Amino acid sequence: MKLFKEFKEFAVKGNMMDMAIGIIVGAAFNKVIDIMVKKVFLPPLSLLTGGVNFNDKRIILKDALLDLDGKIITDEVAIGYGALGEAFLDFIIIGFTVFIVVKFMNKLRKKSQDTKDTTVATPKDIELLSKLTDLMEEQNALLKSKS
Repeated sequence: MKLFKEFKEFAVKGNMMDMAIGIIVGAAFNKVIDIMVKKVFLPPLSLLTGGVNFNDKRIILKDALLDLDGKIITDEVAIGYGALGEAFLDFIIIGFTVFIVVKFMNKLRKKSQDTKDTTVATPKDIELLSKLTDLMEEQNALLKSKS
């Protein structure tokens, strides 16, 4: 029962919804990056390398065995380094994009936490803490002047 209560608190606080939204947006973002790599970056690279399709690049360790009719008896064993290169390119693009987004979000967060900057709305908790700090400084100044 305690586990259910903890799960309910977790779900109600919004963490579960934030995670679900992040996963959905991440999946959609992955599709965009996949298409961008396959349809935007790889075709010019293939053109520059004389029409080489990188996804088909592999090192064959053992050829496939065929019967007399041409049907495959055993599949080939190969290392698909072209697919690895494509996945690596996906990773680099996603990593760089996430880096840029996080950097932008941190800049906005830093700007919003500055109570003196009026270009961005300061969160209420930061604003209240700032007012509290100012009041405490005033009170300390008054106490020092009376001493």
